[in-house]
Amino acid sequence: MNLYSHKDSNIRKTWLLITVFLVLIVGIGWFFSYVYNAPEVLYFAVFLSLIMNGVSYWYSDKIALAMSGAKLIANREENLYLSRMVENLCITAGLPAPRIYVIESPQINAFATGRDPKHAAIAVTRGALTKLQNEELEGVLAHELSHVGNRDILISTIVVVLVGLISILADIFMRMSFFGGFRGRDNDSRGGGGALILAIGLVAMIMAPIAATLIQLSVSRKREFLADASGALLTRYPDGLANALEKIKQDPMPLQHAHNATAHLFIANPFKGKEAINWLARLFQTHPPLEERIKILRGMRV
Repeated sequence: MNLYSHKDSNIRKTWLLITVFLVLIVGIGWFFSYVYNAPEVLYFAVFLSLIMNGVSYWYSDKIALAMSGAKLIANREENLYLSRMVENLCITAGLPAPRIYVIESPQINAFATGRDPKHAAIAVTRGALTKLQNEELEGVLAHELSHVGNRDILISTIVVVLVGLISILADIFMRMSFFGGFRGRDNDSRGGGGALILAIGLVAMIMAPIAATLIQLSVSRKREFLADASGALLTRYPDGLANALEKIKQDPMPLQHAHNATAHLFIANPFKGKEAINWLARLFQTHPPLEERIKILRGMRV
């Protein structure tokens, strides 16, 4: 698959992901409406899934930026150096200029968000602006603009809202089960069959947010490799991004506004000191190992 077909593929995956999450939420609602003989639970789940899908499509970028403490550069003169670099890269990539935000954190990091290139935004930490050389910062920005061009930003940002919704619903329904007591459809259903249904449902409630999180992390890891390659092609200097990743790897500073829901958006894991040490831990990583990404970039010839 080349870079252009990947862009079309990501658009299809976005709508598939929205559909999967919608079905999952409705399925959770149906199960508990059946167990508690309360059809209003199903109606609520359907209503909530439609509302949250709409919110995730139109407002997930604003949610992600707010959660990260990002501040908009309203006037390009506020940071002419950053604005010019982004504009030059956008001209080269054939993309409209995104909104630019700065996160007041000493950690080196950045992310892109938005539903399409015309409504995209890039957030860069203060640490990236002060600690990276010109070609290194350019490599980071090219990486994030590649997410915009590859249509990664919509699917990645929507996941922030939908994964959070799945986790909240699972928690609500589990509390209903444990603290509200099991009240089946009738006396017979409270026998062994009813207990079995409830047990299956509780397992599903536990697994649903885990499955949603794994989808989130899988999407993030795969897109990082492509954005690295696309960014290197955009700047024609892979070592710029590789050097930036080296500095990120050595940077001990924590991101002050790091959240599990938005961690996968960043160019590197914002949680310092939590690198995976075995295959199970790696399964829950938001990003591929920096060493692997650096090695691939060092071996590129553009």
